[in-house]
Amino acid sequence: MRRALIIALDAFRHFNADDGWAIASHIALSALMAMFPFFIVLTSLAGFFGSSDLADEVANMMLATWPEEVAGPIAEQIHRVLTTTHTGAFTLGLVLAVFFASSGVESLRIGLNRAYGVVETRHWILLRLESIAYVLLAALAHLALGFLIVLGPLIFSTALKYAAWLEPLEGTFTFWRFAIATVVLTTALFVAHKWLPAGRRRVIEILPGIVATLLMWLATGIAFGRYLAEFSITYVSYYAGLASAMIALMFLYWTASIFVYGGALNAVIFRPRPGDHVISEKPRNDGKY
Repeated sequence: MRRALIIALDAFRHFNADDGWAIASHIALSALMAMFPFFIVLTSLAGFFGSSDLADEVANMMLATWPEEVAGPIAEQIHRVLTTTHTGAFTLGLVLAVFFASSGVESLRIGLNRAYGVVETRHWILLRLESIAYVLLAALAHLALGFLIVLGPLIFSTALKYAAWLEPLEGTFTFWRFAIATVVLTTALFVAHKWLPAGRRRVIEILPGIVATLLMWLATGIAFGRYLAEFSITYVSYYAGLASAMIALMFLYWTASIFVYGGALNAVIFRPRPGDHVISEKPRNDGKY
């Protein structure tokens, strides 16, 4: 426990020294700005495949792990965007939406590069194309999951006609919705830590930060939800009509801080320490290795 506390404090010092708070605010704002373009991309792709309602279902799934006080207003605004967005799959607006959504991915890359203490050497065009690919792949993956969520109740209702004993299991769909959202979140964290920052890391080198991030996100979501339940009127008094946006931005700021801290934790745990032995080959007699 003492060693774990020392590592946690060391990671916080590393996070603080590398401007983690400023990076987190950049990620939070970029994520909020990228959220709606991402759902526009989802709507366009869903309309192209013939089911625009899928995007709305995906939005509900992605916000399932958010506190209700935060997710409710955001879900309402997303629904308005999805119901008024043109669903053409190859329009200039869609291209711009993909580009703006990829900026959110780039903010995560910057945060992880700072957390891991690495310098980016790849060309910015390649990085942007990679971020765009992540956005499109994420959109397609979420549509596939949304299709399963929409299709699931239909399959279950059909199965009830032939197996009435399945009826007590009907309430488990809420659990599976939350479980799917958690799996998606864990997969996204794994991809982000593994491939977004410069350099290469083994799975064992990113696992502690991912686990810590998930646990702290869960605790923060519960605490922030309870705080809003008691003191949400404070945001209304301060920000009036902007209260919902500011609540979402504050929640994203704390989640982004935890995300960057997870990278700093991995960097501290697996960084070389004085006294570590490095195995190297000895030169041969001819001077070659």
